[in-house]
Amino acid sequence: MFDVVNHVGIVTINRPRQRNALSYPMVVALSAQLLAWARDDGIRAVVLRGAGDRAFCAGGDVVALCDSFRDGTPLYRRFFADEYQLDYLLHRYPKPVVALMDGIVMGGGMGLAQAAHLRLVSERSRVAMPETGIGLVPDVGASHFLSKMPVALALYLGLTGVTIGAADALLCGLADAAVPAATFADLERRLAGIAWQGEPLDDLRHALVPEAIAGAADAPLLAAMPALLRHFRAEATLPQIAASLAADTDPWCAGTLALLRSRSPLMTCVTRELLLRGRRLDLADCFRMEAAVVLQAFARGDFVEGVRALLVDKDNRPRWRVEALEDVTSAMVVPFFAGVGAETWEGATLFG
Repeated sequence: MFDVVNHVGIVTINRPRQRNALSYPMVVALSAQLLAWARDDGIRAVVLRGAGDRAFCAGGDVVALCDSFRDGTPLYRRFFADEYQLDYLLHRYPKPVVALMDGIVMGGGMGLAQAAHLRLVSERSRVAMPETGIGLVPDVGASHFLSKMPVALALYLGLTGVTIGAADALLCGLADAAVPAATFADLERRLAGIAWQGEPLDDLRHALVPEAIAGAADAPLLAAMPALLRHFRAEATLPQIAASLAADTDPWCAGTLALLRSRSPLMTCVTRELLLRGRRLDLADCFRMEAAVVLQAFARGDFVEGVRALLVDKDNRPRWRVEALEDVTSAMVVPFFAGVGAETWEGATLFG
């Protein structure tokens, strides 16, 4: 759903019953509208928000994508190609973009939000890249935006898929300010009151950040940071990280190890490789890498099984291809990156 208030284009991701999960028609419509607003001199900025108060966007409609793969239709390939193009467009958008990260912000929702120039969270925000839990890898540019933080923190968030709140999002550099959720409900009035006297982004910040409700100093994750930095080292393999956590008596380590072991062992190891490679790549090459790896995740990974177990049958008993982190070999991980570096994908040049 699209509106314009006082020269600001408002995108409302409008599937509240599905926690505003992105469908393919939504990706296509959003891309077309953003391109139109980019060319419209009457539009000064864009705001992204989710319908309702439960979610900004919980990700893509992964059940439909897995159905497409099983049925042999091209939807799942088209979805990822066009979703990545949309996210890349937002990263390079010529006008300020504001993301209202209220409620659940995960997966594809993070792809949209992390491209914004101003990212606002609230006391209701629940932020995560939980893909390893459904047998996928953190995508939608995660290998780029997670690389902006210390490697140990990026590995912790990407490998475990842990959910964090507003203050932790600020600490991790995944949000710019935390404001009361009531600010989001009052969006139209606040936008209508902007006099546009300075830089558009400064005017938007003044209107939408009336008071901060939290800062990075309030982050619960700060207490765990010494242990986090000690265990999630770039040079450590997943079995080494798991063994290190198991040997530590800190209760945080036991909970983190249990979370790590609940994820797909194979795709968690692929994720480690993806995140480490992403730190050496630019934005476009990160998207190209993710596109290649995600396609492999359907054919040789755990994505379809993870979606079945957690979202379709909901038995929460996925039968992963590899049972334990210790059983994953380099020979299993390397093929996921076989298509990386291809000039075209699905017949079209990506981000060229």
